[in-house]
Amino acid sequence: MARIAPVKLENADQATADTLRAVDKKIGMIPNLFATFAQSPTVLNAYLGLSEELSKGRLNASQREIVALAVGQANACQYCLSAHTLMGKGAGLSDEAIARARTGAADGELDNAIAALAVKIVRQRGVLSDDDMKSAHDAGVDDGLVMEIIANVALNTLTNYTNHIAGTDIDFPVVSL
Repeated sequence: MARIAPVKLENADQATADTLRAVDKKIGMIPNLFATFAQSPTVLNAYLGLSEELSKGRLNASQREIVALAVGQANACQYCLSAHTLMGKGAGLSDEAIARARTGAADGELDNAIAALAVKIVRQRGVLSDDDMKSAHDAGVDDGLVMEIIANVALNTLTNYTNHIAGTDIDFPVVSL
């Protein structure tokens, strides 16, 4: 049972209810995580805004899912691993690619470097060595992509930590940690 209850649509203020309905219209459901974010409409809107802006960046959908899976595993977030396994499949990742992403690896030099860098950012708490940066750069991760990876790690860490603290009930096909 959740420690922080998701907001029920019928109990939300009009603006929050409208936002949650827009989520439902866009993705076909209101995930419990989003309804939990709605306890603070500011947090819900900030999450949605950052997520939308990051979708316009250079990291494509499958690369963003690789980051989400790598970060979700590094932070042991079963909710996010369950959600992003489904979303990763929707972004074209195979079962094997999803499993590799969870280990901080991926097929292809660039995608592998993106996954590895995301995990290093989490495990090393953002403290990267010159060698870490050189490895990423050598694999084709330029400074602009580094910034996008950092932002995606931050977005996913927000969801991971929210789920840990809130005890969010998983409303996706459950995957094991």
